[in-house]
Amino acid sequence: MIANVLIFLIAILHCYILVLQMALWTKPAGRRAFRLSPEFAQSTKVLAANQGLYNGFLAAGLFWSLMQGEESRAIAIFFLGCIFIAGIFGGATANKKILFIQAIPAALALIAVFAKV
Repeated sequence: MIANVLIFLIAILHCYILVLQMALWTKPAGRRAFRLSPEFAQSTKVLAANQGLYNGFLAAGLFWSLMQGEESRAIAIFFLGCIFIAGIFGGATANKKILFIQAIPAALALIAVFAKV
C-alpha cells in the first residue's frame, strides 16, 4: 500500500514536470520553477518540451504499473529505477535539487516496493 501511494505521487510529480517543461517553460511559472531568464527559456523551449515528453513517459509507466496488480513489481522497479538514475545524473550535472525532487523519492519508493509495503 505504501509503495503504491509513493508510486502514484511520483507519477503525479512527473505529470507536473511534463506540464512545466512542455507548456509553461517560457511562462512565468515555468521560468520561476527552473530559474530561467526569458531569453534562455525561449532559446531552449524545444529541448525542454523533449524532456517533458520523457517525463510524461515515466509517469505513464508508473501509472501502468499501478494498473497491473501483482505483476506490477517489475514494471514499477524499471520505471522507478529510470527515475532514480535520471535524478542522480541530473543532481550531478544540472542541479543538486534534482536529487531531492527525483532521486530520493524514487529510492524510497523502490525500497517500499522491494519491502512489499
